[in-house]
Amino acid sequence: MQKILRIATVILTCLAVGYISSIVTRENIPTWYADLNKPFFNPPNWIFAPVWTLLYVMMGFAAGRVWNKIDTDEKNVKKAFLFFIIQLALNALWSYLFFGLRNPMLASFEIILLWLMIYETYLQFKKLDKISGYLLLPYLAWVSFATVLTFSIWYLNR
Repeated sequence: MQKILRIATVILTCLAVGYISSIVTRENIPTWYADLNKPFFNPPNWIFAPVWTLLYVMMGFAAGRVWNKIDTDEKNVKKAFLFFIIQLALNALWSYLFFGLRNPMLASFEIILLWLMIYETYLQFKKLDKISGYLLLPYLAWVSFATVLTFSIWYLNR
């Protein structure tokens, strides 16, 4: 039961971070974001919520699996969790920079740091639990796409 509780705790934490980030995002979509020039590959607005929800659940599940390794490899689990927490904070920060401050330039530079932290989290998770590492790959792919999108929006609106 403790293993399930750990997984559920991290999933709920990730979803909470996503929800808090969405508050600043939602209020700017119909106003500021709607008026921006966007590249041809910009997805429709409705796709972001389900994609992010799925990614947060996968991230939380992966982190919960890693947390469940605490009894066998405490040092490496703590190290992996540190990277996980950093990337989760950077994930939330991106929304604030892009939508809250309405600053695609700053968000463009921040998202590179986010990508690097996700990649390091992936490497740390993969050492402890291959499935947990693999569960982060869709997130890494989505943030790779989001990086190109963020830079494109910055470029088109400078």
